[in-house]
Amino acid sequence: MSSLRIIWQCWKKDGGSGIRMGQSPVLVVGSVALDSVITPFGEAREVLGGSAVYFSIAASFFTNVRLVGVVGADFPENHIKVLKNRKIDLAGLEIKEGKTFRWTGRYGHDPNERETLNLELNVFASFQPKIPREFQRTPLVFLANINPELQMSVLGQIKKPEFVAVDTMNIWIEKNREQFIKLLRRVDMVVLNESEARQFSGEHNLIRAARKVLGMGPWLVIVKKGEHGAFMVSRDFRFAVPAYPLEKVCDPTGAGDCFGGGFMGYLGAAGRINEENLKKAVIYGTAMASFCCEMFSVGRLQKVTRRRIDERFKAIRNLSHI
Repeated sequence: MSSLRIIWQCWKKDGGSGIRMGQSPVLVVGSVALDSVITPFGEAREVLGGSAVYFSIAASFFTNVRLVGVVGADFPENHIKVLKNRKIDLAGLEIKEGKTFRWTGRYGHDPNERETLNLELNVFASFQPKIPREFQRTPLVFLANINPELQMSVLGQIKKPEFVAVDTMNIWIEKNREQFIKLLRRVDMVVLNESEARQFSGEHNLIRAARKVLGMGPWLVIVKKGEHGAFMVSRDFRFAVPAYPLEKVCDPTGAGDCFGGGFMGYLGAAGRINEENLKKAVIYGTAMASFCCEMFSVGRLQKVTRRRIDERFKAIRNLSHI
C-alpha cells in the first residue's frame, strides 16, 4: 500500500487528526551548485547554491536533514563547512573527479523574471543518486528539482516512507511529461509554481489546475506564486497564505527550495501530519523563502535564528488575521 493511501486512511479513521510519526528526519535529493547571480542590487560569483542546499539549510532549523547530491573535486571546503555547521548529514554527498554544477543567472526589477546566462552541468550531468543504507528508512522524503527518471530511481531505494513530496521545473514537464505523470502516482505532494501548474495541467485558472493535478495521484498540491504567496489544495481543504512583504528582494534564487525546506522541516518537527500542521508548514515555508531573498546565496540563512523565524511566522499569519 502506498504512503498516500496510508495517510488518507489514517486521516479518515481518527477524525482528521492525521498520521502520527514522532519527530522525523527529512531526506532531500537534488542539486548542489556554484551560482553566479546578477540583480539590480549587485552580483555574487561562485557562491553556494543548488536546490538540495537551499532546502537542507531551511529544513535544518526544524529537524535533522539528510542530503544526497554530487559535487566536483573543485567544490570549496568552506561550502562543506556551511552545511556541516547546520548539522546536515552529508553521508549521501558524492565527490567526483571533475567540476561542480554551475549556473549563472540575471534578475531584473521583477524577481519573478529570471534569465539564465550560462549553465554547466559538469558532474551533475551523470548524477545517479545512491541512497546510503542509513538513509533508506527516512520517513519524510523531498525529491528536489531533478529529472523525473532520477526521482523515480530514488523512490525505488526508499523503504516505506511516510510522506513523499516532489518538486519539478518546466523543462521536465515539457521533455519528460509521461515519466512525471507516472511519478505523481507514487508521491503524496507536488510543488509547482504558477507557470508550471498552467503548463502541466493545460488550465489557466490555478485552482482548476491544482485540482486537475490532484486527479493524477498526489494527495496535496502546492502552487507557489512568488511575491503573491502560495496556496495548498487537497481533496478536503484549501489554504492560501500571502508572501511576507519585503522592501528589498536582493536575490530570489533558492526561495522556492527554502519554501520546501521550511514546509518539510516543520512537518518533521511536528510529528504528525494533519490539516493544522500542513497549514502551519505552508506559513513556515513562506517565512524561510522570505529570509532567503534578503541576501545573496545562503547569506541570510546563515544569520537567521529560530526565534526570528517564529516571529516571522506570526507576522505572516497576522497578515490575514482579523
